[in-house]
This record gives sequence, C-alpha cells and structure tokens, in this order.
Amino acid sequence: MMSRYDGPSDEAMNGLTEEQQQKLQIPEKLPVLLLRDVVIFPFMIVPLYVGREKSKAAIDYSLSTNRLILLLTQKDPEVEEPKRDDVYEVGTVAVIMRMLKLPDGRIRILAQGLVRARIETFEDEGPFVQAKINVLSEPEQVEKTIEIEALIRNVRSGLEKATSLGKTIQPEILVIAANLEEPGRLADLTASNLDLKVKEAQEVLEIVDPVQRLRRVYELLVRELELLEMQSKISNEARGELDKLQRQYFLRQQMKAIQKELGEGSELQEEVKAYQEKLKQLKVSDEVREELEKQINRLSQMHPDSAETAVIRNYLDWMFSLPWNTSTKDNLNLKKAKEILDEDHYGLEKVKERILEYLAVRKLSKKIKGPILCFVGPPGVGKTSLGKSIARALGRKFVRISLGGVHDEAEIRGHRRTYVGAMPGKIIQGLRRAGSNNPVFMMDEVDKIGADFRGDPSSALLEVLDPEQNSSFFDHYLGVPFDLSKVMFITTANLLDPIQPAFRDRMEIIEIPGYTEEEKLQIAIRHLIPKQLTEHSLKPEWIDITEGAVRAIISQYTREAGVRNLEREIAAICRKVARQIAEGKKGQVKVTAQNLEKFLGPPKIFRDQLSKKDQVGVATGVAWTAAGGEILFVEAIKMQGKGQLLLTGSLGEVMKESAQAALSYARAHAREFGIDSKIFMENDFHIHIPEGAIPKDGPSAGVTIATAFISVCTNIPVRWNVAMTGEITLRGNVLPVGGIKEKVLAAQRAGIKKMILPLPNKKDLVDIPKNIRQQMEFIFVEDIKEVFREALAQPLGSKGETESKKVRRTTKKGQMQKKKTH
Repeated sequence: MMSRYDGPSDEAMNGLTEEQQQKLQIPEKLPVLLLRDVVIFPFMIVPLYVGREKSKAAIDYSLSTNRLILLLTQKDPEVEEPKRDDVYEVGTVAVIMRMLKLPDGRIRILAQGLVRARIETFEDEGPFVQAKINVLSEPEQVEKTIEIEALIRNVRSGLEKATSLGKTIQPEILVIAANLEEPGRLADLTASNLDLKVKEAQEVLEIVDPVQRLRRVYELLVRELELLEMQSKISNEARGELDKLQRQYFLRQQMKAIQKELGEGSELQEEVKAYQEKLKQLKVSDEVREELEKQINRLSQMHPDSAETAVIRNYLDWMFSLPWNTSTKDNLNLKKAKEILDEDHYGLEKVKERILEYLAVRKLSKKIKGPILCFVGPPGVGKTSLGKSIARALGRKFVRISLGGVHDEAEIRGHRRTYVGAMPGKIIQGLRRAGSNNPVFMMDEVDKIGADFRGDPSSALLEVLDPEQNSSFFDHYLGVPFDLSKVMFITTANLLDPIQPAFRDRMEIIEIPGYTEEEKLQIAIRHLIPKQLTEHSLKPEWIDITEGAVRAIISQYTREAGVRNLEREIAAICRKVARQIAEGKKGQVKVTAQNLEKFLGPPKIFRDQLSKKDQVGVATGVAWTAAGGEILFVEAIKMQGKGQLLLTGSLGEVMKESAQAALSYARAHAREFGIDSKIFMENDFHIHIPEGAIPKDGPSAGVTIATAFISVCTNIPVRWNVAMTGEITLRGNVLPVGGIKEKVLAAQRAGIKKMILPLPNKKDLVDIPKNIRQQMEFIFVEDIKEVFREALAQPLGSKGETESKKVRRTTKKGQMQKKKTH
C-alpha cells in the first residue's frame, strides 16, 4: 500500500464546510472503518480498498454527512467481525477525499488522516460500526531546545542515509521533511515511510507528546538503518562472489579455447564425451536416459578435482555397467535340461519337475515372468548347490547372496547418494556381477534375516519378490526403476516359521526333506567320493571305498537329514589315505566296512540307539527340527506325593499343555483302563525328555506323552520299536501333525519297524520313497486307545496285573491277616 504525505490538501479541505475549514469541527460520534494490516497517521494520504458490508455502509454514511470517518486497526487481521477487544484504542480521524466503486463490488477510497482520537464507546450492532471518540490534541507550540533541534536534524539525515542505502523514499518526502520544523509532524511523516510492523506503528500513533514520539521514531529509524547496512553488505558480498564465479567461468572458457588451439583436451571433457557416446549406444527407457543426460551435463560443468565430480563419475560408471537390456538365451531343450539336473543331483524329483515345467511354459510363451521359488529343508540337503544346477540347466548366469544376519534395509535397496560411500543394494550389485538381466538369483538363509532400528530387510524384499511389482524395482542409489521381472529368484531356508507371512506368500514353497539311506549311498558314490578324491589329489586307482563302507558310515557314523557330515567322514578317510601315499605306501588302499574303524575310529553312539528294549514309562516319539527328523524319548515316572505334575527337558508351552491334556485324559478314563483313581492323589508324576539343553516345543508329542503316562500307571512296558506322533485332545482324539516325511525317515534311520500316525496324515505317505514304505509298517489311528493297543506290550485290563490292582490285592491280604489274628 503506497502512501504519501503532503499536508492538508486543498482537495481535502474542499470536502469540508466553510465553518469546518475555518475551524476543524470533529463530531463526538463517527462511523468506523476497520483496517486489517495498516496504521494511518495524521496528514497521511492513502488509497484503501473496502469489501466488508459494514465498512461500505460506514463510508456511505460518512459521504452523506461530513466525509469524516475514524480509521481503527484490528489486532488480528483474520477476524471478520471484530469487537471492541479486537481493535486498538487509538485511531486516526480521516477525511474521505475520493470514492470509486469497482466492478467486483469493492469500494476504493482515497483518505487523508487528520488527527488522533481515542474511542470511548464502540457500537457494532447497527448497519455500520460507530464509535464515540475523544480527540487527542497536541500542543500548538513546542519550545525548541538544542536537543530537539539535534533530534530533528538526525531524523532528516537518517532519512537521506536510508535513501542512499537503497530504501525507496519519494524525493518530495525528503523535501517536505527538510522544511518541517514541528517534531510531531516530522515523527508522523518518518513513521509512515518506515516498514514498521502494525504493533510498532500503533505504538508510535498512541504517543501524544511530539518530542517523545520523535525520539521513538528515531530509535526505529536507527534500527532500520542497521538492517539496510547489513542488507547492503550481504548484497555486496554476494555480488563479489558472483563476479568471482563469472571471472572463473570466463577464464575456463579462455583455457578451453587455448587447449583447442593447441590440440589438447581436458581429461574430464574426454570422460564426458565417452559417457555421451555410451549413452547413444545404450537402449534404456526415457526416464533413465533423462537422468543420465542430466548427470553427464552436471559433470561437464564441474571442476575435475571437486568431491562431487567423483560421486557423479561413480554413479555414471554404475549406470553404464548394468545389464539394462543384456539377456542370456534360455536352453529350451527339455531333454538336455533333465540330463543336467539328474547329473548334478540324485533324487529331488519335485524340484526337477518344477524346473522342467517352467522351461516347458517358457518354450511356449516368451512373456512368462520369472518364478520365485523357496527351497525349505534341513542343512546339507543341497539347497544352495541346486541353484547352480538350475542355472546350468537353463543356460543362465548364477548369482548368490547370503541374507543371514542382514539387518539394514539399505543392503537391499541401496543407499541414497547423499551418503558418503553410497552404493547400490545387493540386488543391483548381483545383477552387475552376472552381466545379464535374467540370471538365476539365489538368496540364501532368508529365515535368518534380522530386523531392528535400521529397518526390516524382509519388508524391502517384498517388492523384489513380487512378480507384479518387480518390473519397476527402485534402488535408492540409482534413483530410477530397474526391471527384475526376467530374473528367476530362488530363496533357501531351514524353517518357514521365522519368515514374515507377507514375504512367504510371494514365494512358491518347495520342501526338500532329508535323504533315505539308499539316496545317501547313491549321492556318496556319484558325487561326494569323486569330489573328495579331486580335492585331495587322489587318483581312483589309489583308493577304493566300497559300498559296504559307505553304508557303514551312513548308519554308524552319521545321523542327519542331509549329507554334510557324510562328506566330512569321506574327507577324513581321504586325508588318512593321502598321508599313507605321501609316506610312500604302494598299491591301492581298500576301505571296507570291516576296516572302517581304522580310518574313522569306533562307531559313534547316537541317542536313538540307547534304548532297544521294552520299558515301563518310556515311549518313543519323533520330532521335526531344522536339521530334519529326530527320535525323541519321553520318560515318565511316578513317586509318592500329592498328584502334582513335574515337567523337565526345556519344554515349550505347547508341549507342557500336551502333557497336561494327557494327564487329564488318563485321570478321566482311569476306571476304563483298570487304574485306581487314588494313584493320581497319592503320587506325583514326572515327565522328562532327555537332552534338556535343547528346547523342545509343539503338540506332536501328545500321544507319546499319553502312552508313557498310561504305561507308568498300569506298569505295562512300551514297545521300543514302535514310534508314534500325533496331537492329543482331552477326548482322546488324535489330530494330524506336520513333517511326516522327515519323521518317517528319522524312524527308519533308527531301525524302527512300526510307526503310528494320525489317520489324516495318510495322504502324506505319497512323499515317502516306495522302498521305505515296504520296509516299515504304518498304523493310522483316530483315537488314543488304538495307540495304546499297538504301543503297549500287553493289552489294557489283560491278565498282566496293573500296579494298582497289586496294591489293592496286597491291602486286602493284610486286612484278612489282621482279622485272623484278632
């Protein structure tokens, strides 16, 4: 809002009557015009735009009477209908010089301030706001002292200095200020031309004493001069820096011209040209091309030795080294692919079948997206090596990364280039190593990914492993999308439970259980022995490991789902033979089952060999762990007490609940099984599962615990060569459990011939090799009584006396002897 100060104009005075011109008569009550963000001083001429209806009515009323109006400033400009508390007490009485109605409905007026006035009453209920006022008159004459004269001169010189520092003040204002001798009017003139805040301007308006007002205005003027000086200093420094940059640019341009004349080129410019040539040959999307062009242009304008130059160089090197459109041709010969898979791995029919299915569909359609497979199984079954075999069968490059222990999300998505030493994530790094955009990409140990304050890497992998999203994978370092839809992702895990559900949902789970003894034998003969002979530099004619020796190693020295320990034992034999040959032994060394102890020492004793006789209170169960299936013994004893249940062996909550359910079932059916119910009140029961250092949990040991309970209560032994698994309910129903193949293989390794399984698990026998199904007898049950019938050495309630009956019989005999004595 522009304002100027001219003193009372003729135009303003013409708006008044002759009597008012001779002596300005201001009514006691005036209409009020409320101002939002400006303070008007006396003798100040300003244009004002009016939009509020009440303000328009106040102007109409003023023009129809004496053209006088009171200008009051609001404390808060956002208030639409201010009350008395929302406006300042002191305002300026002004005369309306001109009025113009605008097309948008607003009114533009030109008003000139006359005198200060304080409001006594504030009436806002009518069509317009009115106020009863009290004019604040100033003294007509002010005694001019040396101090006042000096103050006036300082204010005048301050205005001139402000003009020289860039402050926009109209020349006529300076002329008027030079001729003004009244302190009050000079103060108002100066205040109206300073960029004061509303609160500061209002403070000046409310000072009635002219000298005090001039002092306050001079303080504000001095502050304004300091700001102008600082602004001028900053502007000069910036201009100097700009001049320096312009000079450097000019010198560089001259240097370029000189180098051009001499036939010499800057090394950086040569790099820029090389990048531009690479960009011409690169087939990428428009988004990637724009980003590369932008970075190349930035590089061309930078100093060769600056730190930012190295960052951009590194970024461009990464971008140009990525396989944006480089693909390897798939081997679509299904017969040859099957031969390669069979050559590299024995067994694993499910996995091989899945890969051949993918190749078959790929042969028919070229648009198929890469599958995401997850191999789940115990250690040592060949999950990682299977990835290499798949890559070889497909004719693709193979990339492997390990995610075990990865905590930082940036390991997957990369670091932003704002960080020192920023790099792309493991996905982009792997593709660069592969040199193609369709490799077989294996991510090992996805069940061991960590999550902490640095992020959750498994959540970052959701985009990577989703075929609908990974066509535009966004790495933070690259800053542009990269297509991962052609990549065949394979993940491996020992357990499914630790994997995040959303992460697991994006993968096709293929379970790889442990190997049978026959499969291990074939793997050892076909793969492990030749591999170890090569690694130990042994020729086949120097050593002969017989089939019987391999079987003895499998059965007597290893108990595992995979073949890792088997390979270690074969390596130990090779080392022994290598030493003998190095010491000068001639002829072939033959390793048989009979002389195996000479190489490996005495056979190891495993837990499943410890109990090979029927015992009371000891039942044989099977467990499913990350390392495959294992035999589990459940021991139960009773001792004199009060019916308490003691559970030991690092049991989890679910297994403890299974023991409670088994005890409750036994108590509820005591009479049916010929058990004296007093046994549960007069004895404590202790359930223990050996190897207490290993945590155990899960519901599948329910039937095993119940069998051990019934055995100890009835004193009937449990058959050692019968293994069982299944969850028990309070009603005695046997519910299905998981890991059937692993459990059956563990039982077979331990020499178990009969296995009790829940009836719903009958369908899981399809995965069991045919030779094992023929070697073992499987009994499917729905009720726990069927388990007791097969597992206990004697039927419940048979001629074999239960311990409770013995107790009762002994008690009766004692009572009869007492009667005879009496």
